Amino acid sequence: MPPTKTRTLRSREQWTGLYLILPAVLVLLLVFAYPIGRSLWLGFFAQNLGTGLKPVFTGFDNYIRIAGDGHFWQTFWVTVRFTIISVVLELILGMGIALVLNESFRGRNVLRTIAIIPWALPTALIALGWRWIFNDQYGIANDILLRLGLAQDGVNWLGEPFTATIALIFADVWKATPFISLLLLAGLQSIPGDLYEAYALEGANRWQSFWRITLPMLLPQIIIAALFRFAQAFGIFDLVQVMTGGGPGGATEVVALYIYSNAMRYLDFGYGSALIVVTFLLLVIAVALGSSLIIRYRSRTSGAL
Repeated sequence: MPPTKTRTLRSREQWTGLYLILPAVLVLLLVFAYPIGRSLWLGFFAQNLGTGLKPVFTGFDNYIRIAGDGHFWQTFWVTVRFTIISVVLELILGMGIALVLNESFRGRNVLRTIAIIPWALPTALIALGWRWIFNDQYGIANDILLRLGLAQDGVNWLGEPFTATIALIFADVWKATPFISLLLLAGLQSIPGDLYEAYALEGANRWQSFWRITLPMLLPQIIIAALFRFAQAFGIFDLVQVMTGGGPGGATEVVALYIYSNAMRYLDFGYGSALIVVTFLLLVIAVALGSSLIIRYRSRTSGAL
């Protein structure tokens, strides 16, 4: 085929691709870009009951207020602690489940389908179920502890800061681990089996193969899964709202719940918008750091090849 016709064909394919993704781009702009842009603009205004819900330009006053807002930083560190613990546990459990589901055994497809059920269920519905499970009087968690003799009296799971945090983390890990396991399972299936066979001929066992082959080749998928879950866990709202409402005493109040309280409960839309912008920027920084790790890893591995 002549070069001119080849360039023309490629140009048509590129334009066709642009036309096909245009609806998705428009939806993303409406769903994400406009709200973020609106929040960025409103963050420079005061719009609350004191201003009659009319925007009044105040410059960087909202951001200066955030810098000295101890309540916000408390919820921020609560969110960071919850996110880190949840994501780490989900990665460990998700890796174990992915390794099991990657093996060949009878009923594997059925087990894979069952494993995704927690992720497919609505979070609010799951949170309501876990709230009853951790109920101090009628919950199944206390009933199991009492039957096994691990506790003399029922544990007030959602009434104490430490146990309420554990309950939230447990519920989040139960729901989100299948998502991690599916991402890692896809990565495991892309690893050639010949590598394991060749390494086994050299006398390596399964544990050595995991550390020398599986983990290095699966690292990009692990980082991507961690980034997805970090963004989701950092912005968690419905699970906390239904299970604890941020209590007891604000011990489980996350950033999203604090933003909701300022914007929707106290009608301080200007300050709530500034909180959204700051939270969004923190997420962007975290994702950028994670993406840089992926780029460095790929450049290093491609250079080694």
